[in-house]
Amino acid sequence: MNIASARLFLEVAEAGSLSKVAARRQTVQSHVSRQISEFEATFGSPLFRRTGRGVALTELGSRAALRLRSWLQETERLTEDLRADAGKVLGEVRMGIIPSAAHPLVTRLFERLQQEHPGIRLNIAEAQGAEIDAMLDSGAVDLAVLFRFKRPSGREEKLLSVAHTYLVSAPGDDLTCEPTVNFTRLANLRLVLPRRPGQWRNALDEAARSLGFKLETVTEADSLTVQKELVAHTKGLYSVLGPYSMAAELQSGRLQASQLVKPDLIRHTTLALPKQGKLSPACRIVAEVVQQLTHSWGDRLTEPVPEGDASKSAAKARRSPKEKTSA
Repeated sequence: MNIASARLFLEVAEAGSLSKVAARRQTVQSHVSRQISEFEATFGSPLFRRTGRGVALTELGSRAALRLRSWLQETERLTEDLRADAGKVLGEVRMGIIPSAAHPLVTRLFERLQQEHPGIRLNIAEAQGAEIDAMLDSGAVDLAVLFRFKRPSGREEKLLSVAHTYLVSAPGDDLTCEPTVNFTRLANLRLVLPRRPGQWRNALDEAARSLGFKLETVTEADSLTVQKELVAHTKGLYSVLGPYSMAAELQSGRLQASQLVKPDLIRHTTLALPKQGKLSPACRIVAEVVQQLTHSWGDRLTEPVPEGDASKSAAKARRSPKEKTSA
């Protein structure tokens, strides 16, 4: 079995397109097609069927992809184990991460690895929780940082932090000027929320239904950046976010937030490990550094703001527009 051919086969299977893989590898489609045909010939049966939009796995192709992915992972782990035995940890770690944890966690993780383990390469996939869960189950990523609504209890997940939920607005808003606001106050508010379906959106909708009302969304957007920018520039528009996704904006005074209570929607940030198979030395190091970073930040996903700076930022965010103009 040729490792390079197996990797190409899996890459085409995940992309669902010969042309996309050819563009990614900076070669022509005919070259990729010829290699796939030669690989299929070793099995004596097609692994792909051609469709109008690209290629799809046959039944044999699906079975081959499952077994080859596992075989490649074991081969890579064996190689990395042997390198580790020689005193140098090398290898790629594929990590799935939710958008709100992308910075500064990934930034600081990269810096630490460059200093202490330069042979480890990060391959970061940023996606929503359900998609990352699927990637972890299929073996497309080795580790994942996820939100859970329940505290993890198994060995496969390590608790990193606990996050409350906040109603977010532009600075100077009367509703978010207090430390807390009841969830029922969301009734009839103009909201920008993530699109359906999604675990977080479902949880928000269910909380509203349990209190006898329906959330009024004027815009739906999965992008945290889009949500924050719309709220920051639109008076009377609100979003519902966790603290880590807006820490920089709160500190700079671009956004204002009040913790939602009754109910207090708590999410647990976890480091999820593969349910089957052992971690490679490189993966173990990445997992350890992620846990060390969050623990050093007080079990948070973001670096703590110095107390003096935090007080100034809070005061700045809660001043009225008139006070800001006079300042």
